[in-house]
Amino acid sequence: MLDKNPDAPKKSHLDFLDILLTAEDEHGVGLSTEDIRAEADTFLFEGHDTTASATSWTLYALAKYPDMQERVREEVDELLGDRTYLEWNDLSNLKYTSLFLKEVLRVYPPVPVVSRQTTKPCVIDGVTIPPGMVLQLAIMLVHRNADVWENPEEFRPERFMSETFLTRDPYCYVPFSAGPRNCIGQNFAFNEEKVVICRIVKKFKIVLDESHPVTIVPELVLRAKEGIKLKFIPRS
Repeated sequence: MLDKNPDAPKKSHLDFLDILLTAEDEHGVGLSTEDIRAEADTFLFEGHDTTASATSWTLYALAKYPDMQERVREEVDELLGDRTYLEWNDLSNLKYTSLFLKEVLRVYPPVPVVSRQTTKPCVIDGVTIPPGMVLQLAIMLVHRNADVWENPEEFRPERFMSETFLTRDPYCYVPFSAGPRNCIGQNFAFNEEKVVICRIVKKFKIVLDESHPVTIVPELVLRAKEGIKLKFIPRS
């Protein structure tokens, strides 16, 4: 356990680490060093690494599909006009940008695989899986299931506005996982992506470096084997 210093100056606002250091249960027992590290690791992974991956692949998709990039830019320009920054009410009006981001998350899910451990017998397709087994769900493969998605390898944002998508099983599209252990920050993350992308396309034209191959590597977070190389050309 970490020793708490009773003489430490009091803060008017507690930051994330302060909260972890001062947290106690109903018996007055705080978190151990290992507990604090686990919480901090989770916060950094879920709040930063995955967002960086999503942003990288979104910029890559914008550069790879310049016609779609232009549609996103036109929507942002029309919405903002002479304004520089988005306001809260603007987020719900980014219709095409939202479709584009959803398709990015389908094709390039930041977390390509998630795991769950069974707590009771689970029957899947007639096979009983006993308690204590760790199951892995390949989100990247679910999102490319040809039985669910028409031409799954095709990047097509419009698929998310069709009535066909609205009638699909909700578990066919799970970029933030699903169930009681899904990503609690998914709405924040999605809006964060909107803000970042809008700020970038308003200032720059994004061009793909065609000489640099991009190879997907499905690690803990989806990455490019040798990175992604893009050119950012200031808009006049």
